[in-house]
Amino acid sequence: MSLIYKLLDHAAWDAALEEGVFRGSAVDLADGFIHFSTAAQAAETARRHFSGHAGLLLVAVEAETLGAALRWEPSRGGDLFPHLYGLLPTAAAVSTRPLALGPDGAPDVGELAP
Repeated sequence: MSLIYKLLDHAAWDAALEEGVFRGSAVDLADGFIHFSTAAQAAETARRHFSGHAGLLLVAVEAETLGAALRWEPSRGGDLFPHLYGLLPTAAAVSTRPLALGPDGAPDVGELAP
């Protein structure tokens, strides 16, 4: 099992749960895919894109369950990031947990399973 992670607003996930799918954040919709991070990338994603944002949730998804809609594409520093070209079924979430802000203002993702 290979987990990938999505950081998002808790309210957005609650809305997705009601619908059964997450359609993406404003950035995801603008880019045409849902951004995910690997365990090794999540802390930097949190620091770079979500510093100072309270009320975030970390959603873990088993990458293999997303099929061909999940593509690994180069991004920051040439790293391959998982991008989902489609909707994320909320049932695909393996786990969810709220994120507290660390002393530096970035969401603390803690230790993550790869």
